Amino acid sequence: MFVEAYSDWSGSFREGTGIVSTATTATLPDAPYTFASRFEGAPGAIPEELLAAGHAGCFNHALANISGQNDLVLDSVHTTVRLTMSTDDHGPSIAAIHFTVDATLPGASDEKFQEIAEGARAWCAFSKALSAVDITMQATLTR
Repeated sequence: MFVEAYSDWSGSFREGTGIVSTATTATLPDAPYTFASRFEGAPGAIPEELLAAGHAGCFNHALANISGQNDLVLDSVHTTVRLTMSTDDHGPSIAAIHFTVDATLPGASDEKFQEIAEGARAWCAFSKALSAVDITMQATLTR
């Protein structure tokens, strides 16, 4: 299986314009982005925000999978991923990723939930791909 997305860019780093788009599905058709949308709060897409959204979705799916492997059925989960940007000698970089997770997992103890959540954080495909980044989490089991 594979998925595809693409981006086009024209112009300099600060004054240029670009688009990001999903190609496998029509989820994100040609969303415009600029330096200002990425770093100054102007309207437009932020590629790193798309990564954060994908990471949240990947985590939630992994949480449901690992719950099932532990004979538990996930009722619901809401995950927010905060991606912290910084700048190094080569330009913009991702410094850290933090998860805030609120889940309802009937039958799970707090200890078991933390174990399952940590497994999902560590083993979802996005986390494995971003293993060089400090990825932390705060997970709350709601009853």
